[in-house]
Amino acid sequence: MTGKLPDACLDQLFRDARTYNAWRDKDVPDELLHEIVDLLKLGPTSANCSPARFLFLKSPAAKERLKPHLSEGNRDKTIKAPVCTIIGYDLDFYEHLPMLFPHTDAKSWFAGKPKKIEETAFRNGTLQGAYLIMAARALGLDSGPMSGFDNDGVDREFFAGTSVKSNFLCNLAYGDASTLFPRSPRFSFDQMARIL
Repeated sequence: MTGKLPDACLDQLFRDARTYNAWRDKDVPDELLHEIVDLLKLGPTSANCSPARFLFLKSPAAKERLKPHLSEGNRDKTIKAPVCTIIGYDLDFYEHLPMLFPHTDAKSWFAGKPKKIEETAFRNGTLQGAYLIMAARALGLDSGPMSGFDNDGVDREFFAGTSVKSNFLCNLAYGDASTLFPRSPRFSFDQMARIL
């Protein structure tokens, strides 16, 4: 049985949640990153394909490797964040379908079909990146998702010799609310949705 979440939960996940650019000086323990992954992996993906791959950069050395590939506006806030996550997607995801989706031969849906592989990996990997943000919020962290980096450079630096491509970045930490500006406007229902 499921029911509507209390307002306090909806506030934490959506209404009061913000994209942060500055962080409190508080460590994000590895155990919390494990909890995030254990939650996000339960979100739906087509045929349970689960193509997202996550690199949690915590050490100064790892962040220094990322630094040259960041746009200038993203560099300082990312280096200062306790964790920067590289959200990638694995183009060989379909090789794992016999284990992830065992009741049918789903691997054959993708083998030899590069356009379908790319579309499926990117779409579902992006979904899983969104689940990362929501799982982090649910566990009390704040996030700072962003583009503004050199994907090819990140792929060479962190995913060379693999079938993984970078999608977007997301800083994870305890946000400094004193640096937030007012929430930007959002569309009304009628501006973005219709019921047919």
